[in-house]
Amino acid sequence: MNILKGIGAILAGMIFIVVTHTLTDFILESLGIFPQPSQGLHTTWMVVTATIYRSVFTVGGGYVTAALAPNPKMRYVLILGLIGLVISTFAAIATIPMKLGPAWYPIALAVLALPCVWLGGKLRTK
Repeated sequence: MNILKGIGAILAGMIFIVVTHTLTDFILESLGIFPQPSQGLHTTWMVVTATIYRSVFTVGGGYVTAALAPNPKMRYVLILGLIGLVISTFAAIATIPMKLGPAWYPIALAVLALPCVWLGGKLRTK
């Protein structure tokens, strides 16, 4: 039962991260603040802004996972972070050659995945 609860907590964290990232991107694109994805993201302030809000939402995903996970909660948070690291690394490998933005952006998202969810988990478990 605890394993299923842990898997559910990880999935909840992943869903939180994906939905918040996607919804924020959609809103910023719909308002004309960010360009459509096909045009890429090449303006520095936009890329920095996206990095910041994605990091904040990733912290939130770690928090959600820790809130729902059985003990030891940080085990499930770290699993979420490792999944995020792997997915972000593959995404960076796939998107850097497409030149949709600066190469440091997808690399930063991959590097920040684990520390951000860890922070969210620590904030929840204190």
